[in-house]
Amino acid sequence: MTIHSEHPFADPPEGRSPLRRFRGRLVSPVSVWTALGRGHRAGWTVSSFLVADGEPGEVLGLVDEDSDLGELLTHPQAQPAVVVNLLTWEQRALADAFAGQAPAPGGVFRLGEWTESEWGPVLLDSAGWIGARLVPQPPDHAGWGLLVRATVEHVELGASGDDAPLVHARGRYRTLPAD
Repeated sequence: MTIHSEHPFADPPEGRSPLRRFRGRLVSPVSVWTALGRGHRAGWTVSSFLVADGEPGEVLGLVDEDSDLGELLTHPQAQPAVVVNLLTWEQRALADAFAGQAPAPGGVFRLGEWTESEWGPVLLDSAGWIGARLVPQPPDHAGWGLLVRATVEHVELGASGDDAPLVHARGRYRTLPAD
């Protein structure tokens, strides 16, 4: 067995998408989007999202259409709401579990403490959360992701405000210093 410093399944540099490499240089916040519908909870780790201020404010995100959350949000009988839970550095294992990159015995909602809201499950010790109502429109895509667009109805910030936010850049989790 040989130990290599590079990832054994990574594409060689000349085979990598320039757009994906460009996107990897951007710092993105890490969140877990959750919803409730058809008798169960669903969630997905999302770092490709945008919060647009306005009257009303909106949140737009890219979700894997084949994820439990993507399937729930596009089901005709689903509750048309979503929660955007902003994660902290200490919650990076939770981000991996919701992305399907780490095990979650008993299910991902057994990790962390959750409470229900009218928009879906809320992570109690998140850096903050948004409750939003989906904009009624046929499913749309941006790139390979399902484009989720929702009107912000509720915003709560984390209790301390000193939480180190979890961000993603160059394929790794990082943190930013709290101000």
